[in-house]
Formats: sequence, structure tokens, C-alpha cells
Amino acid sequence: MLNLYFAPGSCALASLIALEESGLAYEPRRLNFANGEQRSPDYLAINPKGRVPALVTDKGVITENVAILAYVAQIAPAARLAPLDDPFDFARMQAFNSYLASTVHVNHAHKGRGYRWTDDEAAIEAMKAKVPQNMGECFTLIEEKMLEGPWVMGEQYTVADGYLFTLTNWLPGDSVDPTRFEKVSAHHARMLERPAVQRAIAAERA
Repeated sequence: MLNLYFAPGSCALASLIALEESGLAYEPRRLNFANGEQRSPDYLAINPKGRVPALVTDKGVITENVAILAYVAQIAPAARLAPLDDPFDFARMQAFNSYLASTVHVNHAHKGRGYRWTDDEAAIEAMKAKVPQNMGECFTLIEEKMLEGPWVMGEQYTVADGYLFTLTNWLPGDSVDPTRFEKVSAHHARMLERPAVQRAIAAERA
């Protein structure tokens, strides 16, 4: 049995979606960030980073969406969640996911977690003010150069789609109008029609 630790509204929704798409048996383990459960001794014993997601397997713990998404796709090959038979396309999918993790998510984090980079209150406010521009520029790049359509990789749905969907959800809170991005908005609507996505959202809200 797999156990996925997540928090509502976090990037871990991407891993929840992947697990729901995979058909694998798993147990969702909800953490309440407002109560600081991610910093509890019990959770830090699982993931010393104090962040989500964390996937507990029979071989040990995997953290970071990029790693978890690839792992789920590989252990559930019948679900066809990644181009496993094409190393180049698999690397392109990983490049997309890595961009979401290392650039888009970090730009978003400047809104609420500027303290990670500085203790200067004025600098934190400046970072917050920059978020709409940075997120808008990221999604302009995704819209124009990276999202092939109808799915991230073209005709084949992959774990990258759940990841893009998750970060697209953050745009309104980052003061970015998602309707600026026609392809991204269509992708988001298409994702909402998938039963696995609906189940993942329900699990997040349970």
C-alpha cells in the first residue's frame, strides 16, 4: 500500500491526481498546515523537509512532485501516464515538470513565503508585488511555447497534465487572470472533466 501525505491547496494535488489516474491502491494522508502538522516530529520522521508531497512506499519515502510523478508512471505502465518507451519524450516531460517545480512554483512562493529568501520586510513586499508579473510571464511561455495541446505532451495524457492543472489553480490567487491563456484555460477545463481529477479534488477536500 502506498501512502501519500498532502495538504489541501498545495502542489501535492498533482501527485494525488497521478495516483488516481494510475489505478494503484493508495491511502491519502492529509496534513493540516494551519496547525503545523508538517513540522510535527511524526511527519518530520517521514519527510525531514517538512513539506508535501511525500509518498511512502514499501521501499522507503519519495519526496518532490517531479520524482513522485515519474515513479507513479513507471510502476503503473498500463495507465500510460508517461512516454515510458521513448527516452527523449520522457525527458521532455521531465523538463516540463521541472520547470513547474523550479521556476513557476518558486515564483508563486514569493507571495506567501518571501521569508525563505530574506528577513527584510521591504524586500518581502517587493517580492509579493512582482508575483503577478512573474506568474503571468511563466504562463505566457507555457501557453505559447510549451503546451502542445490538447495535453502537455500532445495527444498523450501524462502526469505533467495534473501538475499543470494544479499550478493553474493558483493563478487567480496570484492576481493573474487565467482567461488570458486560451490553451491553458481549455486544458484546465478538460482536466476538470476527468473522473480521476474529480476524485483527487474530492480526496483533497474530504
